[in-house]
Amino acid sequence: MPARATPLLATRLESDTDLLALRRAGREIARTLGLDLHAQVRVATALSEVGRAAIALGPAEVTIDLDRGVGGARLRADVASAAALQDSGLAADGGVPAARRLVDEVSRAVDGRHVTLTVRLGASAQTDAATLDALGRSVTMGYGADALDELRVQNAELLRTHDELLAQKEELRRLNSELEETNRGVLAMYHQLSAELEETNTGVVALYAELDERGRELAAANEAKSRFLRNVSHELRSPVNSIIGLSSLLESSSLAAAQAEQVDFVRESATTLLTLVDELLDLARAEAGHEDVALAPIDVPELFEELRGTTLPLVRDGVDLVVVCAPDVSLVSDRRLVARVLRNLLTNAVKFTERGAVRLDASATDGTVRFTVEDTGLGIGPEHLDAVFEEFVQVPNRLQPTVRGTGLGLPYARRTSEALGGTLTARSEPDVGSSFTVALPSAPPVPVTASAPRPPAPAPATDEARGLDLGHVMVVDDDRAFGGYVAGLLRENAARVSVAHDGQHALALLRDAAADAAVVDVRLPGIDGVQLLERLRAEHPRLTVVLMSSGSAPEQGGIERPAAFLPKSGLTQDVLVRALRAEGQDS
Repeated sequence: MPARATPLLATRLESDTDLLALRRAGREIARTLGLDLHAQVRVATALSEVGRAAIALGPAEVTIDLDRGVGGARLRADVASAAALQDSGLAADGGVPAARRLVDEVSRAVDGRHVTLTVRLGASAQTDAATLDALGRSVTMGYGADALDELRVQNAELLRTHDELLAQKEELRRLNSELEETNRGVLAMYHQLSAELEETNTGVVALYAELDERGRELAAANEAKSRFLRNVSHELRSPVNSIIGLSSLLESSSLAAAQAEQVDFVRESATTLLTLVDELLDLARAEAGHEDVALAPIDVPELFEELRGTTLPLVRDGVDLVVVCAPDVSLVSDRRLVARVLRNLLTNAVKFTERGAVRLDASATDGTVRFTVEDTGLGIGPEHLDAVFEEFVQVPNRLQPTVRGTGLGLPYARRTSEALGGTLTARSEPDVGSSFTVALPSAPPVPVTASAPRPPAPAPATDEARGLDLGHVMVVDDDRAFGGYVAGLLRENAARVSVAHDGQHALALLRDAAADAAVVDVRLPGIDGVQLLERLRAEHPRLTVVLMSSGSAPEQGGIERPAAFLPKSGLTQDVLVRALRAEGQDS
């Protein structure tokens, strides 16, 4: 036996009485070493089962010792039988197979006669010398106990085990009951959450449907607003153009000084109103996405000189207008729209700059051209910076009594910049100044529609043009005032001028008396100007025809010989006479 092993018991097995004594000794050793009740029963039962298998072959020897090895203390029992112990032939629930299920390790010697049972002891095991001495004495003294005592002990163990099993069964029942209750709660919560989620989903779907409906309503309202602005603008432009034209005719006649001054006031007021109407129309077009974009290379230095020339008369004394263009700036865009955006920004800058400078410059980086308009004017507070891009908004300032505006310039500039594929941003500080930057791609990715044909710039008037006899010219316009204005422009150059108020009236007049030329408004009631032009081309092929309108030029794609078009805004005698003469030569 190894030197570190401490012998606890050595006995001989010959009968069932010896087995009972061995069982009791094993339980006592396990208890004294500090094993719990279940471990004590397992040790005692394992010893009893292997001992029973051994004495079936004859007398057997049993030794029990405590081994303090490197891996920790272990209780070890060696059973030596008269012959080799075999697993076969023994009941599956008894003998060596039963011992294997009860202790940590069961090993067998080569000859098969020795079987060793090993139980590992924990760190709390009582293995001191005093305990082991006392254990040896108690095992020796109690080893001769009779079968009746051992039976009583086993019954007590069975009763304790029975009570523990009942307690465990009751605890298991309670836990199962709690688990079922929890499951019911979880299921109820799941159903409630499912119902709430379904209700929420229904609400979300309804909300999305409502948002879609509101979106359609807003789109319809926005389209109605744009349509209203376009229609009202067209309707307003005709009478305003009439006022301007008739005022010009009055100014050219013999008037007293006071009367001439009053007529001049009328013309200036009408011009201001026309500017407002034009801005409304431009904004309506930009909002509706109807802005025609005609891409072409732009000579930026030439554009800057033009802007400088038109802006310089508006600049206050003591304010410098600085225009700078980098030499490498190259831009492909719509020159007309770019000019209008920059002119709006420059006009705003000079309005609100009392001293210092207004600067326009252009630079190109990474395929983007940036136009910047900076001023040293009143500036805009941060709380108003976003509002200046809203329609009809005017930021309060000390110049408000003397500087007026419509509040449409900046909204139009931003929408037009976006139509060109770019952006318009602003920086400003009160009493320091403002900076507006337009960033445009060199070739903006926007759909290009055919822009309205623009009339060629009229050549300077000559005495020969004024003396031209146009013959009989008929003016067709449902706006009687503007029709009278056009007739007044023609009286010095036409042998006769007649006025018709719609298409049917014009055709009736031509049946009564032939005409040499006709000036036709596009927006006529009943037969519009383009339809009337088709009738005139068919019935009077040699008639010279010029179209005019307060709006954009109409489409004449289906007409074999399109007519020249003149905008009513800014229509003068020289422009009208020259257009009629050019059309007469072509026909």
